[in-house]
Amino acid sequence: MKEFVISEVKAETAVLVGLVTQTQDERKTNEYLDELAFLAETAGAEVVKRFTQKLPTANSVTYVGKGKLEEIKQYIKDEEEAEREVGMVIFDDELSAKQIRNIEGELKIKILDRTSLILDIFAMRAQTANAKTQVELAQNKYMLPRLQRLWTHLERQGGGSGAGGGKGSVGLRGPGETQLEMDRRIILNRMALLKERLAEIDKQKTTQRKNRGRLIRVALVGYTNVGKSTLMNLMAKSEVFAENKLFATLDTTVRKVIIENLPFLLSDTVGFIRKLPTDLVDSFKSTLDEVREADLLVHVVDISHPAFEEQIEVVNKTLADIGAGGKPMILLFNKIDAYTYVEKAPDDLTPRTKENLTLEELMKTWMAKMEDNCLFISARERINIEEMRRMIYARVKELHVQKYPYNDFLFQNYEEEESDEPLE
Repeated sequence: MKEFVISEVKAETAVLVGLVTQTQDERKTNEYLDELAFLAETAGAEVVKRFTQKLPTANSVTYVGKGKLEEIKQYIKDEEEAEREVGMVIFDDELSAKQIRNIEGELKIKILDRTSLILDIFAMRAQTANAKTQVELAQNKYMLPRLQRLWTHLERQGGGSGAGGGKGSVGLRGPGETQLEMDRRIILNRMALLKERLAEIDKQKTTQRKNRGRLIRVALVGYTNVGKSTLMNLMAKSEVFAENKLFATLDTTVRKVIIENLPFLLSDTVGFIRKLPTDLVDSFKSTLDEVREADLLVHVVDISHPAFEEQIEVVNKTLADIGAGGKPMILLFNKIDAYTYVEKAPDDLTPRTKENLTLEELMKTWMAKMEDNCLFISARERINIEEMRRMIYARVKELHVQKYPYNDFLFQNYEEEESDEPLE
């Protein structure tokens, strides 16, 4: 009897490329590449090699210099000869159409940049019609200026030399341009349709928000993969999808939460990230409106991440960019159970860095800076969760009195609804 062996599907392998520049030192470049590797893993790829190069700025033609590009090319060739095929090369910055065309021409392999990788993950994560529409619009915006590279194969079809070759090139040039313009028009029409759909979705969501009554709105914000969805599940006793991968949540989830008979709306929003594509921010307007219209922001931070302070800055800048800066905010430091530090030796006279601070020292530093607007918790280990609920309750009650001074806190009819019922 013949036996059939089911073989495992191997993950597509990837090579990462980043730059050390005047504005980005080696430490930061390595952090960015760590994040890019996490993005690649989230998309289903396995990172097998990293390349970095020191340059004042990115090369406008090939991103890296000719020598580095040749080094990457040789690595891919060596891997192929060893029967270890490299599936793609991912660059840590957004590439122009010219850069992609030139790099593909040299490496003869699939080329992605950080933006296209994030868009791919968003497309994979999108579940609702709203999220799918937003992602498709962002993809079309990204593709539009890069259409030209899709038609470079026409140049290679001309072939030959002399008069015949010339005629072949000329003969093919017209249809290529016609097709390019046709594709451009198709994409522009599609984008117009998607924008109309999003405008309708935005109207519906605006109506939904207006119908939510006199309830304070609280939005969980933060860098991607800091534990917002886990906290949402704790607060609302719901089952929002939570996973240790980037962008596990795309659609904004809104739940009604009741603490000590005080109801409020809690929303879990898409996580932010460094170098977040502008097209994504624009496309996710209706999702980000939950943040813009919130009365209170709960900024969740992964204190165990070595670059958590930079992540705080990225989130604050993104909030300012979308018009949500300056709102009342609670800083919630999550994952204290995973925090580690390096204890300095007694004879080490070098200045201490944040990597040498104990958790207690960090807590004192941030509590002195934020006063009573920050708290240190562990959602996984349920540490300080009751303190968190009390803090949020106090802020929501204070905001409710300010916003609805004539409301006597008799929350009639709220008891009829379950606190974990979805509002959208």
